[in-house]
Amino acid sequence: MKFVLKTILKEINQLYLQPATLDRFNEYINKLQGNTKGDMTLPIAGFNPMAKQHMLDKIGELEVLQAEKIMEEAIHEFNKGLGEESDRRISVVLNIADDLAGAWTNFYTTDFDSKFKLNAFVTRGFCVPYFWTSESYTADLIRQRTTAYLSRTLYWIKHGKPLKLRDYFEQELYVANRLPVNKTTSVHTVFKALIEHYELHKESEAYDLIFNFFYGDKGSRNLGFKEYGVSEFTGFEMVKHSVLQK
Repeated sequence: MKFVLKTILKEINQLYLQPATLDRFNEYINKLQGNTKGDMTLPIAGFNPMAKQHMLDKIGELEVLQAEKIMEEAIHEFNKGLGEESDRRISVVLNIADDLAGAWTNFYTTDFDSKFKLNAFVTRGFCVPYFWTSESYTADLIRQRTTAYLSRTLYWIKHGKPLKLRDYFEQELYVANRLPVNKTTSVHTVFKALIEHYELHKESEAYDLIFNFFYGDKGSRNLGFKEYGVSEFTGFEMVKHSVLQK
């Protein structure tokens, strides 16, 4: 198995240089779906087809950093650890989600889906690292984000769709263990309440509870979901804490 980068920034940049009309939208849909309505031949759903100038600016920032070259280097390193038991190829396609001015992009649901709802990508041979218009890009961010999404895709291929809270946690723990650990990073060490919450509910398959564990009451409140008292720390922080405790 091997991950292979599919460059996309130049192509999307050309799309955004066109006037924000129905013609641009239709061209975007054609790129996304190909000749089959409802299918996905190019995984660019994270991009807002009607995005404004700031999206061109963010693409420009990534191009200055040579983001896709950095991604290619990260992919090359990741591939070194993979076996040769199959000739399967997974195309890696960067997406930029517009959480600044994209009216149809909710950060919480988009981030959750990009990390945990991978079936449509994996079955079509895609890995889709997500970046955000609100972020300040760095070479290190690009490298780590790419590795994280490669790891999630590999985990899905090996273990399939997560069902219970513990499956979601194990996936993110797998991802975190493949990233560099910064021992100087200040990570909260008081996780007693969250650990107890996890142990109590780790066999749960309830979507609102699983979502709340990773995004806290703030994320749940944003979507009108039930809140579970996860406010000070979240599941993602607990994952980092678990890695640092090793």
